[in-house]
Amino acid sequence: MKEKTVVTIHVLLLLAVLAVFIWSIIKPASYSSWVLEVTPAIIILIFVIVTYKKFRLTTLSYTIIAIMAILMFVGGHYTYSKVPLFNWLKDTFDFKRNHYDRFGHFIKGMFSIVIRELLLRKTALTKGNWLFWIVTSISLAISALYEIIEWISFIIGKGGKTAKNFLGNQGDIWDAQWDMALTIMGTIVTLLFLSKLHNWLLQKEL
Repeated sequence: MKEKTVVTIHVLLLLAVLAVFIWSIIKPASYSSWVLEVTPAIIILIFVIVTYKKFRLTTLSYTIIAIMAILMFVGGHYTYSKVPLFNWLKDTFDFKRNHYDRFGHFIKGMFSIVIRELLLRKTALTKGNWLFWIVTSISLAISALYEIIEWISFIIGKGGKTAKNFLGNQGDIWDAQWDMALTIMGTIVTLLFLSKLHNWLLQKEL
């Protein structure tokens, strides 16, 4: 893939993310909830923009980061438990809850490709079973850390509306376990189906 084409794709991804970000910040359901929900995405975006020239990732990694950022911006705008499309799905199929949060955690498993790339390029690890399980373990660790952050935020916020929106368990006592399980599922599916494409892009783009 030509350098100019690759850069163009990266710029288009960034513009799409910025457009959703601008939309997201305009009259969200709650600005305090919005800040809690979108801060991780903003931090990651700033990092990849600042390091773009010194340490460019593959287009697949940037695409995944863009998708995750957009999901967080949408969730931040409405709050995860009130995203309209998933409210419609809830009503249409008689679900007990809005599943946007769980969908988001499954998609977050795609971040495993970014973890995989960092390990392949910055450590002595090579492709194979060890890489698969180490990436999966790191993905689970990040998911668990996020659940701990949600729990701490709930305690600090003393169970207020903002804290409840950020926690987003919708009355399910097993919500944290569901979130981590779905992230693991997303991670395994991603590694099984996208690793070959990722290997090809590592050779062609870097």
